[in-house]
Formats: sequence, structure tokens, C-alpha cells
Amino acid sequence: MNEKDKLPKSVSKSLGKGAKGLEAVPPQQASTSAREAWRVFGIMAEFVEATERLATVRPAVSIFGSARITRDSHYYQLTEKIARLLSDAGFSVVSGGGPGVMEAANKGAFEGKSMSIGLNIQLPHEQKANHYQDISQSFRHFFARKYMFVKVAAAYVVMPGGFGTLDELLEALTLIQTGKSPRIPLILVGSEFWAGILGWFRERLVAENMINPEDVDLLQVIDDPEGVVAAIFDHYEARGFGPLPEEHELLLNL
Repeated sequence: MNEKDKLPKSVSKSLGKGAKGLEAVPPQQASTSAREAWRVFGIMAEFVEATERLATVRPAVSIFGSARITRDSHYYQLTEKIARLLSDAGFSVVSGGGPGVMEAANKGAFEGKSMSIGLNIQLPHEQKANHYQDISQSFRHFFARKYMFVKVAAAYVVMPGGFGTLDELLEALTLIQTGKSPRIPLILVGSEFWAGILGWFRERLVAENMINPEDVDLLQVIDDPEGVVAAIFDHYEARGFGPLPEEHELLLNL
């Protein structure tokens, strides 16, 4: 028995065709493969461009929250105040670049002393870039955008929001819990809003051993804007705002 006879029939048959085996690929399949390859290059370009544009944005705080709140909302005004305090304290503020909480975060930072950054996502509806941005970066892919939120953040401030906000919150929690990103302040604003999900974490996830009790302690609930800023400074008081060597390595391999 020769070497070819030891191969599976499908592989042996393909080898037997030689160059003609390549010609047997349907044109539609070849076209799809080419589009997928170019899509990979497009994703790479998003990472490279965003990394270069945000390379000097340090320290920064990422603020998440609903796109649907209006400018007369208490949450809008609260977000704007928090962002202004962070900006005046020397933090660049990073938001999703759209309306609602994102606009309030950018507006507060834009009127303060530090940079206001928007990481916008291209969507069929809801997402339209606000006008309060010193740097506006657009993304087609959610995962590239979420990577940049994590990469530049010295802290997360999470305002009330919907599925998108929960996605960003749980992504941050998972990365910190699993040691894939440094442990940084993760602050929920709106104790009444977040009470239900925090109760569910304890009554279901902890009680049924889905997570460890200390995992819930990764979250802080703070309603006072000055308290949000103080909590971030308290975390970094002893160690400084720059990433430690081991944290820098984590971020490189995020």
C-alpha cells in the first residue's frame, strides 16, 4: 500500500485531481472566501487606526449608559456632572459617541479641562455621533470598539441603560474576573436602578455557586458624583495611574 492509499478517500480523490481540484471550487464559494479575507483586513484596520489615535489618551474613564435618555433626564444631568468632574480632575472621558448618556458624558468632558472621546458604532438606527467630541472614532464592529473601551480605561462608570449597557458591563466584569484585564474601579451609578440585578447576582449566581461571593465585590455602587471621582483616586492613590508591568502585558494580550 502506498502513502496515497492510506489517506481518507475524500483527500485522496482531491489529490488525484491535481491542479484541476482547485478549479472545482464553485465561483460563488471563491467569491465568499475573498470577501471574508478582505473583511479580516478591514477589522485589522479598525484596530490599528483606533490604537494609533488613542495612544496618548491616558488616564481615561469609560462611561457607559443608555442612548435613549433625553436631555431633561436626571440621568443625563448626573452623567454630565460626573464627566465634568472627571475631566477637570485630569481624566479623559470615553463614551460610545452617540446620544443619551453618551452625549452627556462627552458634553461634560468637552466643557472640562481634559479630552472628550467618542467611540461610535455604525448602526441602522439610534446611533448618531454627538457634537461634543475632541476625538471621534467610528467602528463597524462591536468587538473592536469594546476592545478600545477596555484598553484605554483606568475605570468604568456605568449609568443606567439597556442591553448594550449590560453587554459592556458584563464584558468588563468577565475580563476582570478571569484575570484577562487589570482590576480597575467598576462603578455603577443609580443604586435604585441596579438593585434588582445586584440582588439577582447574590440570590442566584452566588447562592447557586455560579460565581464566587467576592466576584460581586468587583462592583461599587455610588450615586454621588464627587464620590465617583474620589473612589477612582482612592484606587490609584498608592500605585499611580500607569499600568504596572504585568498589567501592561495583560492589555497587550487582551
